[in-house]
Amino acid sequence: MTIAPDIEAQILRYFHVERWRLNTIARQLHVHHSTVRRVLTAAGVPRPDTGARPSIVDAYTPFILATLERFPTLTAARLFGMAQARGYAGSASHFRHRVALLRPRRPAEAYLRLRTLPGEQAQVDWAHFGHLQIGRARRPLMAFVMVLSYSRAIFLRFYLDARMASFLAGHVAAFAAFGGATKIVLYDNLKSAVLERQGDAIRFHPMLLALAAHYRFEPRPVALARGNEKGRVERAIRYVRSAFFAARRFTSLADLNAQADAWCAGSAAARPCPEDPALTVAATFAQEQPWLLALPADTFPAAEHIAVAIGKTPYARFDGNDYSVPPAYVRRRLSVLADTERVRIVEAMTVLADHPRSYDRGQQIEDPAHIDALVDLKRAARRHRGTDELVRAVPALRELLVRAAARGYHLGAITRALQRLRQHYPITELTAAVAEALARDVPHPNAVRLALERRRHSRGQPPATAVTLPEHLQRRDVIVTPHALSSYDQLTGDRRDDDQRSD
Repeated sequence: MTIAPDIEAQILRYFHVERWRLNTIARQLHVHHSTVRRVLTAAGVPRPDTGARPSIVDAYTPFILATLERFPTLTAARLFGMAQARGYAGSASHFRHRVALLRPRRPAEAYLRLRTLPGEQAQVDWAHFGHLQIGRARRPLMAFVMVLSYSRAIFLRFYLDARMASFLAGHVAAFAAFGGATKIVLYDNLKSAVLERQGDAIRFHPMLLALAAHYRFEPRPVALARGNEKGRVERAIRYVRSAFFAARRFTSLADLNAQADAWCAGSAAARPCPEDPALTVAATFAQEQPWLLALPADTFPAAEHIAVAIGKTPYARFDGNDYSVPPAYVRRRLSVLADTERVRIVEAMTVLADHPRSYDRGQQIEDPAHIDALVDLKRAARRHRGTDELVRAVPALRELLVRAAARGYHLGAITRALQRLRQHYPITELTAAVAEALARDVPHPNAVRLALERRRHSRGQPPATAVTLPEHLQRRDVIVTPHALSSYDQLTGDRRDDDQRSD
């Protein structure tokens, strides 16, 4: 904690001139006594001998110093246990306090100020900016930040995840915004960049290597525990938090990114360049831009590629949502190519489905053509299943159906009518009736039904199908039992007796 120069001057005057005690100065100036002691120590006033009482830890001080010399990072709790084993009977808090005073201080490390050449290096990192609620999904709001080390030009783009597709898309968009790529791109040890590291042995993510080969830059992770090597992007992220995102209002992710682009080209580019405060970042970037690597003619395909298994329903599951595929591709293994805007489902080199990406959860994103094809397939399957059963039972029906289709008859209705006839007539009778209908060249179930009825009538048999009358006609045949009228005669007789008595 720093104090004002006038307070520091008063402390020294009251101590040397007025001969006030330390606690008196602290009480009168309303500061802590440790602040007064620090000012006096800095001015060369020796710490007075307070005549502190001997401590129970004093006998163990040589042991503590010797142990800390061999193991500087050993915890005070472990030292306390070792001292107890050697007979220490004091409290743990007082022991820890003394260990903190005796522990050797780590010498401060000096760092060289790192300078880069124009177009030489860029630094990349992710930054977390809370969450967004999208439907039933709570998505992290992640910022992809790339800063050019020489000019400090910033590229800022927000995504709803930190997946590899977003990581690659951020690079592609940043290089396009800068109009070129740097020779080196510096990373922290991100999972998107470094899959495994053992000392200097580094295994990069294969997609990052493909991106680097496309734009001809060298991916380089910082050394372990050397955060100062990527201090430019860390300072840029702090600058984004305070100067851009604080109290920022936006209606959608696209709106936020549009505001970020305007901010990067506006106030962020107009700030003084740390390397040369006489120039702005925009002016320094104008000097650096010609030194950037030229971009290739084609854009790198920044899409996530995963394999999916299609189940019984024609949907591919990706990122918590189901995307429809043509129904003919159920029970197959397909590939999903997903970027930040679209989700494509492919087989080999053929694109089977192309959907807008949803960042909600539990949604079904469907192409109406896929659903219509599924409905038609189900209807055709039902019709074909019934047709196959009839043709297996009566082979002659195949010819009848072929002729009916040639004349434009509705095969579904014909199949249903023939199925009803099959339920009431033997297969032999149905086969003979179909042959008769074909001989008369009338490929219709009515001709088959008339042939069946004629054959039964010729043998004196009743029709095989019962005729069901409408309900109002069936009620005409109901037997009605008439009610006895003797009770009415009794009532009539009583009334006549009453009339005679009145006369």
